[in-house]
Amino acid sequence: MTDILIVDDERDIRELISDILEDEGFTTRLAGNSDDCLKALEDGLPGLMILDIWLKDSQMDGIDILTKVKRETPDVPVVIISGHGNIEIAVAAIKQGAYDFIEKPFNIDQLLVVIRRAMETSRLRRENTELRRAEVSTGDLIGSSPSFKLLRSQLEKVAKTNSRVLLTGGPGSGKESAARYIHAHSGRAGGSFVMLNCASVSPDRMEHILFGQEADGQRVEPGLLEQADKGTLYLDEVGDLPPDTQARILRVLVEQQFQRIGGSARIKVDVRIISSTARNLELEIEQGRFRQELFHRLAVVPIAVPGLDERRADIPEIAEHLIDQFHDRDGLVRRALSEEAAATLQSMVWPGNIRQLRNMIERVLILGSGDGEIQARELPNMDAVPGDEDERVVLSSAIARLPLREARELFEREYLLTQINRFGGNISRTANFVGMERSALHRKLKSLNVVTSTRAGARVAVVEEPDEE
Repeated sequence: MTDILIVDDERDIRELISDILEDEGFTTRLAGNSDDCLKALEDGLPGLMILDIWLKDSQMDGIDILTKVKRETPDVPVVIISGHGNIEIAVAAIKQGAYDFIEKPFNIDQLLVVIRRAMETSRLRRENTELRRAEVSTGDLIGSSPSFKLLRSQLEKVAKTNSRVLLTGGPGSGKESAARYIHAHSGRAGGSFVMLNCASVSPDRMEHILFGQEADGQRVEPGLLEQADKGTLYLDEVGDLPPDTQARILRVLVEQQFQRIGGSARIKVDVRIISSTARNLELEIEQGRFRQELFHRLAVVPIAVPGLDERRADIPEIAEHLIDQFHDRDGLVRRALSEEAAATLQSMVWPGNIRQLRNMIERVLILGSGDGEIQARELPNMDAVPGDEDERVVLSSAIARLPLREARELFEREYLLTQINRFGGNISRTANFVGMERSALHRKLKSLNVVTSTRAGARVAVVEEPDEE
Protein backbone atom coordinates (compact mmCIF):
# COMPACT_ATOMS: atom_id res chain seq x y z
CA MET A 1 0.00 0.00 0.00
CA THR A 2 2.68 2.49 -1.04
CA ASP A 3 1.67 3.44 -4.60
CA ILE A 4 -0.95 5.93 -5.80
CA LEU A 5 -3.83 4.99 -8.11
CA ILE A 6 -4.84 7.83 -10.46
CA VAL A 7 -8.32 7.50 -11.99
CA ASP A 8 -9.28 10.08 -14.65
CA ASP A 9 -10.96 9.71 -18.05
CA GLU A 10 -8.63 12.34 -19.57
CA ARG A 11 -5.37 10.67 -20.53
CA ASP A 12 -3.37 13.91 -20.50
CA ILE A 13 -4.52 14.73 -16.95
CA ARG A 14 -3.74 11.36 -15.42
CA GLU A 15 -0.35 11.16 -17.14
CA LEU A 16 0.50 14.71 -16.04
CA ILE A 17 -0.34 13.89 -12.41
CA SER A 18 1.63 10.65 -12.70
CA ASP A 19 4.74 12.40 -14.04
CA ILE A 20 4.60 14.99 -11.24
CA LEU A 21 4.21 12.36 -8.53
CA GLU A 22 6.94 10.12 -9.91
CA ASP A 23 9.30 13.12 -9.97
CA GLU A 24 8.52 13.43 -6.24
CA GLY A 25 9.45 9.79 -5.65
CA PHE A 26 5.99 8.19 -5.66
CA THR A 27 4.97 5.07 -7.60
CA THR A 28 1.76 5.35 -9.61
CA ARG A 29 -0.82 3.26 -11.44
CA LEU A 30 -3.32 4.65 -13.96
CA ALA A 31 -6.96 3.89 -14.80
CA GLY A 32 -9.18 5.64 -17.35
CA ASN A 33 -12.60 4.23 -16.40
CA SER A 34 -14.43 2.47 -13.58
CA ASP A 35 -13.71 -1.04 -14.91
CA ASP A 36 -9.97 -0.40 -15.05
CA CYS A 37 -10.15 1.17 -11.59
CA LEU A 38 -11.91 -1.85 -10.03
CA LYS A 39 -9.44 -4.22 -11.68
CA ALA A 40 -6.54 -2.19 -10.31
CA LEU A 41 -8.03 -2.39 -6.82
CA GLU A 42 -8.34 -6.17 -7.16
CA ASP A 43 -4.67 -6.38 -8.16
CA GLY A 44 -3.65 -4.64 -4.94
CA LEU A 45 -4.76 -1.83 -2.65
CA PRO A 46 -3.00 1.49 -3.24
CA GLY A 47 -1.70 3.78 -0.54
CA LEU A 48 -3.94 6.53 -1.92
CA MET A 49 -6.42 7.18 -4.75
CA ILE A 50 -6.78 10.32 -6.85
CA LEU A 51 -10.28 10.03 -8.31
CA ASP A 52 -12.11 12.14 -10.89
CA ILE A 53 -15.83 12.66 -10.30
CA TRP A 54 -16.90 12.45 -13.97
CA LEU A 55 -15.77 9.34 -15.83
CA LYS A 56 -16.89 9.09 -19.47
CA ASP A 57 -17.89 5.70 -20.85
CA SER A 58 -17.99 4.19 -17.35
CA GLN A 59 -20.66 2.24 -15.49
CA MET A 60 -19.80 4.03 -12.25
CA ASP A 61 -18.94 7.66 -11.55
CA GLY A 62 -16.41 8.85 -8.99
CA ILE A 63 -18.92 9.05 -6.12
CA ASP A 64 -20.02 5.45 -6.79
CA ILE A 65 -16.41 4.26 -6.73
CA LEU A 66 -15.68 6.34 -3.61
CA THR A 67 -18.65 4.79 -1.80
CA LYS A 68 -17.51 1.28 -2.72
CA VAL A 69 -13.90 1.90 -1.70
CA LYS A 70 -14.78 3.43 1.68
CA ARG A 71 -17.20 0.59 2.39
CA GLU A 72 -14.77 -2.20 1.58
CA THR A 73 -11.35 -0.64 2.31
CA PRO A 74 -11.89 2.35 4.63
CA ASP A 75 -8.15 2.77 5.32
CA VAL A 76 -7.41 3.88 1.73
CA PRO A 77 -7.60 7.71 1.54
CA VAL A 78 -9.28 9.13 -1.56
CA VAL A 79 -8.63 12.63 -2.98
CA ILE A 80 -11.43 13.77 -5.33
CA ILE A 81 -10.68 16.01 -8.31
CA SER A 82 -13.19 17.54 -10.68
CA GLY A 83 -13.40 20.10 -13.45
CA HIS A 84 -17.08 20.69 -12.68
CA GLY A 85 -16.62 21.54 -9.04
CA ASN A 86 -19.31 23.03 -6.89
CA ILE A 87 -20.04 23.07 -3.19
CA GLU A 88 -22.71 20.35 -3.44
CA ILE A 89 -20.31 17.89 -5.08
CA ALA A 90 -17.56 18.68 -2.59
CA VAL A 91 -19.92 18.16 0.38
CA ALA A 92 -21.21 14.88 -1.10
CA ALA A 93 -17.65 13.62 -1.59
CA ILE A 94 -16.57 14.50 1.95
CA LYS A 95 -19.72 12.90 3.39
CA GLN A 96 -18.89 9.68 1.56
CA GLY A 97 -15.45 9.64 3.16
CA ALA A 98 -13.18 11.51 0.72
CA TYR A 99 -10.03 12.88 2.33
CA ASP A 100 -10.20 16.14 0.32
CA PHE A 101 -11.69 17.75 -2.79
CA ILE A 102 -9.61 19.64 -5.36
CA GLU A 103 -11.08 21.54 -8.31
CA LYS A 104 -9.48 21.53 -11.78
CA PRO A 105 -7.38 23.23 -12.94
CA PHE A 106 -5.47 22.45 -9.74
CA ASN A 107 -2.36 24.01 -8.28
CA ILE A 108 0.50 21.49 -8.34
CA ASP A 109 1.87 22.57 -4.96
CA GLN A 110 -1.57 22.34 -3.39
CA LEU A 111 -2.08 18.86 -4.83
CA LEU A 112 1.28 17.67 -3.48
CA VAL A 113 0.53 19.03 0.01
CA VAL A 114 -2.84 17.24 0.10
CA ILE A 115 -1.32 13.98 -1.17
CA ARG A 116 1.51 14.02 1.38
CA ARG A 117 -0.92 14.68 4.22
CA ALA A 118 -3.26 11.95 3.03
CA MET A 119 -0.40 9.43 2.71
CA GLU A 120 0.79 10.30 6.22
CA THR A 121 -2.76 9.86 7.55
CA SER A 122 -2.96 6.48 5.86
CA ARG A 123 0.40 5.42 7.34
CA LEU A 124 -0.57 6.48 10.85
CA ARG A 125 -3.90 4.69 10.58
CA ARG A 126 -2.20 1.44 9.57
CA GLU A 127 0.34 1.79 12.38
CA ASN A 128 -2.42 2.44 14.92
CA THR A 129 -4.22 -0.69 13.75
CA GLU A 130 -1.06 -2.76 14.19
CA LEU A 131 -0.43 -1.20 17.60
CA ARG A 132 -3.97 -2.06 18.69
CA ARG A 133 -3.41 -5.62 17.56
CA ALA A 134 -0.12 -5.85 19.48
CA GLU A 135 -1.56 -4.20 22.58
CA VAL A 136 -4.52 -6.54 22.75
CA SER A 137 -2.60 -9.69 21.94
CA THR A 138 -0.05 -9.02 24.72
CA GLY A 139 -2.36 -7.42 27.29
CA ASP A 140 -4.48 -9.34 29.76
CA LEU A 141 -4.73 -12.16 27.25
CA ILE A 142 -1.56 -13.97 28.22
CA GLY A 143 -1.10 -17.39 29.75
CA SER A 144 -0.54 -21.05 29.01
CA SER A 145 -3.06 -22.83 31.23
CA PRO A 146 -5.57 -25.19 29.58
CA SER A 147 -8.51 -22.88 30.30
CA PHE A 148 -6.67 -19.91 28.79
CA LYS A 149 -5.64 -21.87 25.70
CA LEU A 150 -9.29 -22.84 25.19
CA LEU A 151 -10.33 -19.17 25.47
CA ARG A 152 -7.65 -18.02 23.03
CA SER A 153 -8.69 -20.68 20.51
CA GLN A 154 -12.34 -19.62 20.74
CA LEU A 155 -11.49 -15.93 20.28
CA GLU A 156 -9.33 -16.65 17.23
CA LYS A 157 -12.10 -18.69 15.61
CA VAL A 158 -14.88 -16.17 16.24
CA ALA A 159 -12.70 -13.22 15.16
CA LYS A 160 -12.70 -14.56 11.60
CA THR A 161 -16.49 -14.36 11.44
CA ASN A 162 -19.00 -11.53 11.71
CA SER A 163 -21.13 -13.30 14.33
CA ARG A 164 -22.37 -11.59 17.47
CA VAL A 165 -20.61 -12.74 20.64
CA LEU A 166 -21.69 -12.78 24.28
CA LEU A 167 -18.78 -12.87 26.73
CA THR A 168 -19.52 -14.07 30.25
CA GLY A 169 -17.30 -14.03 33.31
CA GLY A 170 -16.69 -12.44 36.67
CA PRO A 171 -15.78 -8.78 37.22
CA GLY A 172 -12.24 -7.99 36.11
CA SER A 173 -11.73 -11.32 34.33
CA GLY A 174 -10.73 -9.67 31.04
CA LYS A 175 -13.97 -9.56 29.05
CA GLU A 176 -13.12 -6.16 27.56
CA SER A 177 -9.67 -7.42 26.51
CA ALA A 178 -11.35 -10.42 24.89
CA ALA A 179 -13.72 -8.12 22.99
CA ARG A 180 -10.84 -5.92 21.81
CA TYR A 181 -8.93 -9.03 20.73
CA ILE A 182 -11.87 -10.16 18.58
CA HIS A 183 -12.14 -6.71 16.96
CA ALA A 184 -8.39 -6.29 16.39
CA HIS A 185 -8.11 -9.68 14.68
CA SER A 186 -11.24 -9.34 12.57
CA GLY A 187 -11.93 -7.86 9.16
CA ARG A 188 -13.22 -4.77 11.00
CA ALA A 189 -9.88 -3.93 12.62
CA GLY A 190 -9.60 -0.78 10.50
CA GLY A 191 -12.94 0.47 11.84
CA SER A 192 -13.75 1.88 15.25
CA PHE A 193 -14.05 -0.10 18.46
CA VAL A 194 -16.75 1.75 20.41
CA MET A 195 -17.49 0.76 24.00
CA LEU A 196 -20.52 1.44 26.19
CA ASN A 197 -20.68 0.41 29.85
CA CYS A 198 -24.41 -0.09 30.22
CA ALA A 199 -24.20 -0.02 34.02
CA SER A 200 -22.73 3.49 34.05
CA VAL A 201 -25.44 5.26 32.01
CA SER A 202 -28.73 6.42 33.46
CA PRO A 203 -31.82 4.86 31.79
CA ASP A 204 -33.11 8.25 30.57
CA ARG A 205 -29.84 8.91 28.68
CA MET A 206 -29.24 5.44 27.27
CA GLU A 207 -31.15 5.82 23.98
CA HIS A 208 -29.69 9.27 23.26
CA ILE A 209 -26.18 7.85 23.66
CA LEU A 210 -26.83 4.77 21.54
CA PHE A 211 -29.01 6.17 18.76
CA GLY A 212 -28.07 9.87 18.70
CA GLN A 213 -30.51 12.74 18.32
CA GLU A 214 -31.69 15.46 15.98
CA ALA A 215 -33.06 18.95 16.60
CA ASP A 216 -35.30 20.52 13.91
CA GLY A 217 -33.50 18.52 11.25
CA GLN A 218 -30.49 20.83 11.58
CA ARG A 219 -28.34 19.84 14.55
CA VAL A 220 -27.41 16.15 14.46
CA GLU A 221 -25.57 14.31 17.23
CA PRO A 222 -24.57 10.82 16.04
CA GLY A 223 -24.93 8.06 18.60
CA LEU A 224 -22.57 5.21 19.33
CA LEU A 225 -24.20 2.97 16.71
CA GLU A 226 -23.26 5.45 13.97
CA GLN A 227 -19.80 5.97 15.42
CA ALA A 228 -19.25 2.20 15.26
CA ASP A 229 -20.34 1.91 11.61
CA LYS A 230 -18.03 -0.52 9.77
CA GLY A 231 -16.56 -1.40 13.17
CA THR A 232 -17.56 -2.98 16.47
CA LEU A 233 -19.87 -1.83 19.26
CA TYR A 234 -19.04 -3.41 22.62
CA LEU A 235 -21.90 -3.42 25.14
CA ASP A 236 -20.32 -4.09 28.52
CA GLU A 237 -22.69 -5.32 31.26
CA VAL A 238 -25.49 -5.66 28.73
CA GLY A 239 -27.76 -7.03 31.46
CA ASP A 240 -28.12 -3.45 32.74
CA LEU A 241 -29.83 -2.20 29.56
CA PRO A 242 -33.24 -0.65 30.38
CA PRO A 243 -36.25 -2.64 29.06
CA ASP A 244 -37.25 0.01 26.48
CA THR A 245 -33.69 0.17 25.13
CA GLN A 246 -33.59 -3.63 24.93
CA ALA A 247 -36.60 -3.48 22.59
CA ARG A 248 -34.98 -0.86 20.35
CA ILE A 249 -31.67 -2.72 20.21
CA LEU A 250 -33.57 -5.85 19.22
CA ARG A 251 -35.17 -3.98 16.32
CA VAL A 252 -31.74 -2.76 15.18
CA LEU A 253 -30.44 -6.32 15.15
CA VAL A 254 -33.44 -7.47 13.11
CA GLU A 255 -33.74 -4.52 10.68
CA GLN A 256 -30.12 -3.26 10.57
CA GLN A 257 -31.41 0.31 10.78
CA PHE A 258 -32.83 2.79 13.29
CA GLN A 259 -34.02 6.36 13.80
CA ARG A 260 -32.24 9.00 15.84
CA ILE A 261 -34.14 10.46 18.78
CA GLY A 262 -36.22 13.31 17.34
CA GLY A 263 -35.49 12.27 13.76
CA SER A 264 -37.50 10.59 11.02
CA ALA A 265 -34.79 9.31 8.65
CA ARG A 266 -33.89 5.62 8.76
CA ILE A 267 -30.17 5.27 9.44
CA LYS A 268 -28.50 2.13 8.11
CA VAL A 269 -25.37 0.89 9.84
CA ASP A 270 -23.02 -2.04 9.46
CA VAL A 271 -22.02 -2.81 13.05
CA ARG A 272 -20.83 -5.95 14.78
CA ILE A 273 -22.10 -6.13 18.37
CA ILE A 274 -20.09 -7.86 21.08
CA SER A 275 -21.67 -7.88 24.52
CA SER A 276 -20.60 -9.05 27.95
CA THR A 277 -22.09 -9.65 31.37
CA ALA A 278 -21.16 -10.85 34.82
CA ARG A 279 -24.81 -11.75 35.45
CA ASN A 280 -26.75 -14.93 34.77
CA LEU A 281 -28.89 -13.62 31.90
CA GLU A 282 -31.00 -16.77 31.79
CA LEU A 283 -32.00 -16.08 35.40
CA GLU A 284 -32.65 -12.44 34.44
CA ILE A 285 -34.97 -13.70 31.70
CA GLU A 286 -36.86 -15.91 34.15
CA GLN A 287 -37.36 -12.92 36.44
CA GLY A 288 -38.57 -10.73 33.57
CA ARG A 289 -35.64 -8.30 33.54
CA PHE A 290 -34.11 -9.29 30.20
CA ARG A 291 -35.76 -10.09 26.87
CA GLN A 292 -35.30 -13.69 25.81
CA GLU A 293 -35.29 -12.88 22.10
CA LEU A 294 -32.56 -10.26 22.60
CA PHE A 295 -30.51 -12.80 24.52
CA HIS A 296 -30.69 -15.27 21.64
CA ARG A 297 -29.74 -12.51 19.15
CA LEU A 298 -26.72 -11.43 21.19
CA ALA A 299 -25.54 -14.88 22.26
CA VAL A 300 -25.02 -16.34 18.79
CA VAL A 301 -21.57 -17.40 20.02
CA PRO A 302 -21.35 -17.49 23.84
CA ILE A 303 -17.82 -17.53 25.26
CA ALA A 304 -16.97 -17.91 28.95
CA VAL A 305 -13.93 -15.89 30.06
CA PRO A 306 -12.31 -17.83 32.94
CA GLY A 307 -11.44 -16.07 36.18
CA LEU A 308 -8.08 -16.34 37.90
CA ASP A 309 -9.34 -19.19 40.09
CA GLU A 310 -9.63 -21.28 36.89
CA ARG A 311 -6.18 -20.31 35.61
CA ARG A 312 -3.97 -20.07 38.68
CA ALA A 313 -1.00 -21.41 36.72
CA ASP A 314 -1.08 -18.16 34.68
CA ILE A 315 -0.91 -15.81 37.69
CA PRO A 316 2.92 -15.48 37.89
CA GLU A 317 3.15 -14.79 34.14
CA ILE A 318 0.35 -12.20 34.31
CA ALA A 319 1.97 -10.57 37.35
CA GLU A 320 5.33 -10.32 35.57
CA HIS A 321 3.61 -8.76 32.57
CA LEU A 322 1.89 -6.20 34.79
CA ILE A 323 5.22 -5.34 36.43
CA ASP A 324 6.68 -4.67 32.97
CA GLN A 325 3.66 -2.52 32.09
CA PHE A 326 3.98 -0.35 35.19
CA HIS A 327 7.72 0.04 34.53
CA ASP A 328 7.27 1.05 30.89
CA ARG A 329 4.23 3.28 31.45
CA ASP A 330 4.83 4.83 34.88
CA GLY A 331 8.55 4.37 35.46
CA LEU A 332 8.06 2.12 38.49
CA VAL A 333 10.99 -0.13 39.41
CA ARG A 334 10.92 -3.42 37.53
CA ARG A 335 11.11 -6.17 40.17
CA ALA A 336 10.96 -9.92 39.76
CA LEU A 337 8.61 -12.10 41.79
CA SER A 338 10.23 -14.36 44.32
CA GLU A 339 9.20 -18.00 44.24
CA GLU A 340 7.39 -17.57 47.57
CA ALA A 341 5.53 -14.48 46.35
CA ALA A 342 4.44 -16.28 43.18
CA ALA A 343 3.18 -19.24 45.21
CA THR A 344 1.34 -16.89 47.57
CA LEU A 345 -0.39 -15.12 44.68
CA GLN A 346 -1.49 -18.47 43.27
CA SER A 347 -3.02 -19.48 46.60
CA MET A 348 -5.00 -16.29 47.18
CA VAL A 349 -8.70 -15.70 46.49
CA TRP A 350 -9.32 -13.36 43.53
CA PRO A 351 -12.96 -12.16 43.38
CA GLY A 352 -11.77 -9.15 41.36
CA ASN A 353 -9.66 -11.32 39.04
CA ILE A 354 -7.07 -9.57 36.83
CA ARG A 355 -8.25 -6.11 37.88
CA GLN A 356 -7.63 -7.00 41.53
CA LEU A 357 -4.23 -8.48 40.69
CA ARG A 358 -3.28 -5.35 38.74
CA ASN A 359 -4.17 -3.10 41.68
CA MET A 360 -2.17 -5.28 44.08
CA ILE A 361 0.94 -5.29 41.87
CA GLU A 362 0.77 -1.50 41.43
CA ARG A 363 0.47 -1.03 45.20
CA VAL A 364 3.46 -3.28 45.90
CA LEU A 365 5.63 -1.47 43.33
CA ILE A 366 4.69 1.97 44.69
CA LEU A 367 5.09 1.17 48.39
CA GLY A 368 7.95 -1.30 48.08
CA SER A 369 11.53 -0.39 48.81
CA GLY A 370 14.57 -1.34 46.80
CA ASP A 371 14.77 -3.19 43.51
CA GLY A 372 15.19 -6.77 44.72
CA GLU A 373 12.68 -9.55 44.33
CA ILE A 374 9.13 -9.02 45.57
CA GLN A 375 8.74 -11.06 48.76
CA ALA A 376 5.57 -12.72 50.01
CA ARG A 377 5.51 -10.50 53.11
CA GLU A 378 5.06 -7.42 50.87
CA LEU A 379 1.73 -8.66 49.54
CA PRO A 380 -1.34 -7.09 51.16
CA ASN A 381 -3.16 -9.11 53.84
CA MET A 382 -0.29 -11.57 54.09
CA ASP A 383 1.37 -10.34 57.30
CA ALA A 384 1.62 -13.71 59.05
CA VAL A 385 3.95 -15.75 56.87
CA PRO A 386 7.14 -17.66 57.61
CA GLY A 387 10.00 -15.18 57.93
CA ASP A 388 8.28 -12.83 60.37
CA GLU A 389 10.10 -12.32 63.67
CA ASP A 390 8.23 -14.96 65.68
CA GLU A 391 7.14 -17.05 62.66
CA ARG A 392 3.69 -17.46 64.19
CA VAL A 393 0.62 -18.22 62.08
CA VAL A 394 -2.66 -16.64 63.11
CA LEU A 395 -5.43 -19.24 62.91
CA SER A 396 -8.86 -18.42 61.56
CA SER A 397 -11.67 -18.52 64.09
CA ALA A 398 -13.23 -21.45 62.20
CA ILE A 399 -10.13 -23.64 62.70
CA ALA A 400 -9.42 -22.37 66.22
CA ARG A 401 -12.76 -23.71 67.47
CA LEU A 402 -12.15 -27.26 66.17
CA PRO A 403 -10.52 -30.22 67.91
CA LEU A 404 -7.00 -30.97 66.70
CA ARG A 405 -7.97 -33.94 64.49
CA GLU A 406 -10.73 -32.02 62.67
CA ALA A 407 -8.61 -28.87 62.39
CA ARG A 408 -5.72 -30.88 60.88
CA GLU A 409 -8.09 -32.53 58.37
CA LEU A 410 -9.60 -29.18 57.37
CA PHE A 411 -6.15 -27.63 56.97
CA GLU A 412 -4.85 -30.53 54.88
CA ARG A 413 -7.90 -30.45 52.64
CA GLU A 414 -7.71 -26.69 52.02
CA TYR A 415 -3.93 -26.80 51.57
CA LEU A 416 -4.04 -29.60 49.02
CA LEU A 417 -7.00 -28.05 47.19
CA THR A 418 -5.01 -24.83 46.88
CA GLN A 419 -1.86 -26.57 45.62
CA ILE A 420 -3.66 -28.78 43.09
CA ASN A 421 -5.53 -25.80 41.65
CA ARG A 422 -2.32 -23.78 41.66
CA PHE A 423 -0.72 -26.38 39.38
CA GLY A 424 -3.77 -26.65 37.11
CA GLY A 425 -4.82 -30.09 38.37
CA ASN A 426 -1.41 -31.65 37.65
CA ILE A 427 -1.00 -34.29 40.38
CA SER A 428 2.66 -35.00 39.60
CA ARG A 429 3.73 -31.35 39.98
CA THR A 430 1.61 -31.01 43.12
CA ALA A 431 3.15 -34.12 44.68
CA ASN A 432 6.65 -32.86 43.88
CA PHE A 433 5.96 -29.46 45.45
CA VAL A 434 4.34 -30.76 48.67
CA GLY A 435 7.04 -33.43 49.07
CA MET A 436 4.90 -36.55 48.73
CA GLU A 437 5.01 -39.59 46.52
CA ARG A 438 2.32 -39.44 43.86
CA SER A 439 0.67 -42.63 45.14
CA ALA A 440 0.68 -41.27 48.70
CA LEU A 441 -0.91 -38.04 47.51
CA HIS A 442 -3.66 -39.98 45.72
CA ARG A 443 -4.41 -41.89 48.94
CA LYS A 444 -4.46 -38.68 50.98
CA LEU A 445 -6.82 -36.99 48.52
CA LYS A 446 -9.14 -39.98 48.62
CA SER A 447 -9.24 -39.93 52.40
CA LEU A 448 -10.09 -36.20 52.35
CA ASN A 449 -12.82 -36.67 49.67
CA VAL A 450 -10.88 -34.45 47.22
CA VAL A 451 -11.38 -35.25 43.54
CA THR A 452 -10.30 -33.56 40.31
CA SER A 453 -12.71 -32.62 37.56
CA THR A 454 -12.68 -30.63 34.33
CA ARG A 455 -14.16 -27.12 34.24
CA ALA A 456 -13.86 -24.79 31.25
CA GLY A 457 -11.13 -27.04 29.84
CA ALA A 458 -9.02 -26.98 33.04
CA ARG A 459 -8.42 -29.63 35.70
CA VAL A 460 -9.49 -28.35 39.12
CA ALA A 461 -9.78 -29.95 42.55
CA VAL A 462 -13.07 -30.00 44.47
CA VAL A 463 -14.44 -31.62 47.59
CA GLU A 464 -16.75 -34.52 46.84
CA GLU A 465 -19.75 -34.59 49.13
CA PRO A 466 -20.32 -38.02 50.69
CA ASP A 467 -23.45 -39.87 49.64
CA GLU A 468 -26.31 -39.56 52.08
CA GLU A 469 -27.55 -42.83 53.46
